[in-house]
Amino acid sequence: MSGRITMNTRAFREQLRATAETLNAATRPAAQAGAQVIYDRARQLAPVSEKAHMFHGTHGVYGPYQPGNLREAIYQVFSKDNSFRDVSTYHVSWNAAKAPYGAMVEFGTSHSPAESFIGRAVAETRSAVRSAMKTRYLQEVAKA
Repeated sequence: MSGRITMNTRAFREQLRATAETLNAATRPAAQAGAQVIYDRARQLAPVSEKAHMFHGTHGVYGPYQPGNLREAIYQVFSKDNSFRDVSTYHVSWNAAKAPYGAMVEFGTSHSPAESFIGRAVAETRSAVRSAMKTRYLQEVAKA
């Protein structure tokens, strides 16, 4: 005695493809949710002078820069070059054209200690970033 079973897998493959596309599409909003947590904390940590200040660099003196200039120069942006179908990357940093002294503040100099605001924001928010990303990812997948 023999039997024959026939199965059309086309519908199953299409459903799997749709599921993969939904999961991949959820990575960008999830990554942005994590970047937002870091961005918000970095803006809180960025030092703000009490009055306008000058920047003394190797090649001259620059400024004056208004109080809060560095904080206002912090940004977050989606990175197309570092993102792929199933990986989304955001950068959180400061705009060096608006605050060219940002690296001296973040990393310090031979004359002044570091006042890390980006690195510290990343370190301090690790669990909150994971939680925000997980929550947003699940919300995005549930929408589909």
